[in-house]
Amino acid sequence: QVQLVESGGGLVQAGGSLRLSCAASGRSFTNYGMGWFRQVPGKEREFVAAITWSLASTNYADSVKGRFTISRDNAKNTVYLQMNSLKPEDTAVYYCARDKSPDSWYARVRTYDYDVWGQGTQVTVSS
Repeated sequence: QVQLVESGGGLVQAGGSLRLSCAASGRSFTNYGMGWFRQVPGKEREFVAAITWSLASTNYADSVKGRFTISRDNAKNTVYLQMNSLKPEDTAVYYCARDKSPDSWYARVRTYDYDVWGQGTQVTVSS
């Protein structure tokens, strides 16, 4: 069973950048799409970005398009989220997740499409 560990969160000024990493253990990382989600206390967990395995096709939430970039290094079993031009509304706990269907042709955007989750990493953007 794959396990995911996020890192790279922290406190940044508005307009700054952070790069989140999600390291996967176990061979189940191979052939699976990966996604990033975020959650604020009292709010529903929301989709941020996703990437497929084979073609690295991506999808982004409208709120982060043009600012965030998801990528993966399959040799390192790691997925990244480069976050630029951060805004206070980006403040949340960011979670890495694995798509529950291997070899999916679509970078899926629904929480229920993912079945393995990391513990999360806090991102705080100050005004």
